[in-house]
Amino acid sequence: MADQVLDTKGLNCPLPILKAKKALKGMPSGATLEIQATDPGSVADFEAFCRTTGNELLESKTEDGVYVFLIKHTA
Repeated sequence: MADQVLDTKGLNCPLPILKAKKALKGMPSGATLEIQATDPGSVADFEAFCRTTGNELLESKTEDGVYVFLIKHTA
């Protein structure tokens, strides 16, 4: 279970990434953030985001048309 859940459903790129970045900034290292999105581009966006920021993408799945990402804050 994630420490925090961020609902970005209905938002298009780059808003899900920007909101996730802001949420992670206020979280301690090791905390997890679940992001829920409906933008199909968010799959590639969050993979790239984690690669470039050093955060760990623990899970990426689709549930009933909603993309769900679990990110561990490592910075």
